[in-house]
Amino acid sequence: CLVVIFFQLYGYCYQDSNDIPDTLTTITELGSPLEMIQLLQTSWEDRFRICLSLVRLLHYLAHSPLGSVTLLDFRPRQFVIVDGELKVTDLDDASIEESSCTSNSDCFMEFPARNFTLPCSVEGRCQNMNEKRNLYNAYRFFFTYLLPHSAPSSLRPLLDKIVNATGNRNKHDNAKYILFYPSPSVNSEFTQKCVKSANTKYRRVPEAFIPDENYRCWPSYHHKGCLLSVFDVNEAIEICDSYSQCKAFVLTNQTTWTGRQLVFFKMASNRIMPDPDKITYVKVTD
Repeated sequence: CLVVIFFQLYGYCYQDSNDIPDTLTTITELGSPLEMIQLLQTSWEDRFRICLSLVRLLHYLAHSPLGSVTLLDFRPRQFVIVDGELKVTDLDDASIEESSCTSNSDCFMEFPARNFTLPCSVEGRCQNMNEKRNLYNAYRFFFTYLLPHSAPSSLRPLLDKIVNATGNRNKHDNAKYILFYPSPSVNSEFTQKCVKSANTKYRRVPEAFIPDENYRCWPSYHHKGCLLSVFDVNEAIEICDSYSQCKAFVLTNQTTWTGRQLVFFKMASNRIMPDPDKITYVKVTD
């Protein structure tokens, strides 16, 4: 679990010389800076994966061996993307101290758009302040942008419930359970998406590929073409029928992290090349 949510340290070297006194050099895995604008241009499936990484982090911080840990500087710049997963790089501002209090008014949490007041426990500590601070920061910096944007219509009611729960102080306790275990229901509904039966006919060409005839679509896994994930051939047909320029599509042997198959959508089928790892479907015209 730690390898998944924290930046992995491969080694370090302590140097103490006249030129470089008291210097520690570390070697870590390579990650990409988290750019929110770029993330919004990626597929919803990839953004959902990042949110699941964040869910695992929230769960660990709430139940770490040291107790509840809060990240005081919980912003995108403190994270990187490694192989599609979100990881924390900076723990300088992590704290395990729950704020002390004598009354509920001492447990006031102020954010730019919303303020919360938490109960003061009999032990003189603000109840679950660390956990709730992490949850709300995850809501305002990540979930509110990454989850609803271009989400599958069948999942939007569940996603709205998740986003609203993390941003509502009265529902934070329930939000923990919604957030920490969304994977089976969301994954199942997204992976096994129901599609309407298509009336358009397609000719199946096994072991074949269309090397050219690309057009751009959004979101796409390929910046120069239309490469999308599908559950099965029926969903690929539905997608192709929804684009006026689509005249064919190619099933690849590649899958996304949820097991959905990657498919190239093409605007013509003038040149078909042999390829044992792909299957081409060409729209039949009258």
